[in-house]
Amino acid sequence: MIKDQDRTSTRRYEERFVRFSMRLGVPMLRASIGVVFVWFGIVKFFPGISPVDKLAVKTVGLLTLHIMSGDMCRLVLAFLETGIGLGVITGRLPRVTLTALFLHMAGTLTPLVLFPHEIWKQPLVASLEGQFIIKNFVLISAGVSITATLLGGGLVAMDAAVSDHHRDTSHRVPSPGEEPSDQ
Repeated sequence: MIKDQDRTSTRRYEERFVRFSMRLGVPMLRASIGVVFVWFGIVKFFPGISPVDKLAVKTVGLLTLHIMSGDMCRLVLAFLETGIGLGVITGRLPRVTLTALFLHMAGTLTPLVLFPHEIWKQPLVASLEGQFIIKNFVLISAGVSITATLLGGGLVAMDAAVSDHHRDTSHRVPSPGEEPSDQ
């Protein structure tokens, strides 16, 4: 049986961790998503290095009605992904960055429909390229979470783990370009 003192101690640690997560969750998300985009973007500057290079070029070629050549498709993706990553990390031009992120993510999901034979080895078993695409649902979710901060929103614990006096907004991380409040 857990003693009341142990429960209180556990609750204090839990509240500290929740406050820490509220304060640093979005900045850590921005940094990690930004690094992923920059990393994937830089790799695309070099032909054949990305595991999805051929599929990406084929997809962009089809989506642009083959107006762009393979090398041009790859370079556009390289610049786009690198730009999205840098925009997410720095917080510069957030609306442009997040719009580009969502449009790009929509494009990355199209092979699920356009090239299902390359995405699935068998029903519910994705190829390496398919796994690469499926992970984009996590990036989309991260983009949605970051978008929630555009108008000054932030992570707010609504669970009983954080008592009412911790629910004020003095701990909220300001959005990029927003002045921190001195509440």
